Amino acid sequence: MLRSLLIMLMLLAGAAQAAPPTFAPVTPGRALAFPQDFGAHPEHRTEWWYVTGWLETPDRKPLGFQVTFFRSRTEHDPANPSAFAPKQLIIGHAALSDPALGRLRHDQRSAREGFGLAWAKPGDTDVKLDDWRMRREPDGRYRVSVRGGELAFELTLAPTQAMLLEGEAGFSRKGPQAGHASYYYSEPQLQVAGTVSRAGKPVAVKGRAWLDHEWSSQVLETNAAGWDWTGINLDDGGALMAFQIRAKDGGKLWAHATLRDGGGRLTQYGADQVSFTPQAHWKSPRTGASYPVATTIATGALRWQLTPLQQDQELDSRRSTGAVYWEGAVSVGRDGRPLGRGYLELTGYADPMKL
Repeated sequence: MLRSLLIMLMLLAGAAQAAPPTFAPVTPGRALAFPQDFGAHPEHRTEWWYVTGWLETPDRKPLGFQVTFFRSRTEHDPANPSAFAPKQLIIGHAALSDPALGRLRHDQRSAREGFGLAWAKPGDTDVKLDDWRMRREPDGRYRVSVRGGELAFELTLAPTQAMLLEGEAGFSRKGPQAGHASYYYSEPQLQVAGTVSRAGKPVAVKGRAWLDHEWSSQVLETNAAGWDWTGINLDDGGALMAFQIRAKDGGKLWAHATLRDGGGRLTQYGADQVSFTPQAHWKSPRTGASYPVATTIATGALRWQLTPLQQDQELDSRRSTGAVYWEGAVSVGRDGRPLGRGYLELTGYADPMKL
């Protein structure tokens, strides 16, 4: 895998740039259309299908899991007819958060699209990377299969409610400039069943998950260092998504939150209504990065207290995307009362993010 990655990087570095591609913009007012928008958007620069969730084993032990497929359009000449031209890259991350181990089990892969080995297909969700795959069935269920060195998943994710269009009907602004935005929808409250590998043996699991699908060509402004994001499946059937984009000096550049309550009522919160206030930090013994792993998120008058399943949920993806980040299972409460479970993502704390 490392040799393949080195070859891919050399191809990228040496590629002729006679006709650099023009990446499709993200503009407000474009109505998302399904099932087409479940699939890939190869004309945009960056895209990801991001699944996070909580699982329970037969002995009622909690596990967190993450599976992500990235598609990245390169600056390679799109007119190059060679099947070896790395026009699209497919990258995969997978992780299992197991308190019995005390850290993440994780794996990562990357390859150029082609040869039947890696793809991200338009039309509906179907992403493949060697023997990792995520595809959406006609009935809306997702099949996710991951086989790695430390972990393996075979999961089915079944929708239980309508999807959630983030931002302005799926146009999600990431800064004051309209060009810094993505198309973005979520599928909360996915019902999960399947198996995960623990100690080399498949274990039956069930639980709830959250799926994000975003695509863009220019997400962050140059002064952005990273972001804090959370997706929470609430116990009453509701859903909360919140994020903030941080500047390189630590300040907030932008923020947004979407809350759908158990009755289906939708509330959007603007940048001045959303804040992340750290309550506890964890310092990685491997990278030295310090992450605010316990935090209080304000959405208007509401406060959400996030507590990690375990502190060490750092994922080192420098062999694929080049980033080190914290992606962890968290429980959510208010004044000591549990409200739900979800995931917290913290990027740009080891090094500024580059997309």
